[in-house]
Amino acid sequence: YGLSREHELKQLNAARRLGEKRRINVSPTLLAAHALAPEFARDADGYIDEVCANIIPAAVGVADAVDAFCENIAFTPAQTERVFRAARGCGLPVKLHAEQLSNQNGAALAARYGGLSADHLEYLDEAGIAAMKRAGMVAVMLPGAFYFLRDTHLPPIAQLREGGVPMALATDYNPGTSPLTSLLL
Repeated sequence: YGLSREHELKQLNAARRLGEKRRINVSPTLLAAHALAPEFARDADGYIDEVCANIIPAAVGVADAVDAFCENIAFTPAQTERVFRAARGCGLPVKLHAEQLSNQNGAALAARYGGLSADHLEYLDEAGIAAMKRAGMVAVMLPGAFYFLRDTHLPPIAQLREGGVPMALATDYNPGTSPLTSLLL
């Protein structure tokens, strides 16, 4: 994560250029609200202020969406809602990493803001499934993270199917929690 205006924009622009040069579909997504910048180590609200006031507005025209991480080890639902309000105010759609380690009702929060998708969802409940269905959100399953974190709480795949929520599968490729690039693996 870039975690500053300069570095987030640098990553978004690099992703956009990659799509142009390789003729592949790349949808740059702002991930500033996934981790706390070190200089804000004791001030998560201050960092969210920075994301909302400076980073999101600067990403307009470069990012296709804004994604946040709402979880007990990341940002609170209230902080996530501030990010969503700022993103939507700038005309950017939202996505969310939610319900990975606990149920913070993040998927339902994203649905209230017309979220495109919610990722992980191991702890998603029936209310979250219903909210995602109403909003037309996609549930993104990330089995690599589930496997590498040695989680034991399976996402509610059958309930998502029964609820009519479309699902997608992704690797969540990152060196910390999902170091694989193969969906087949």
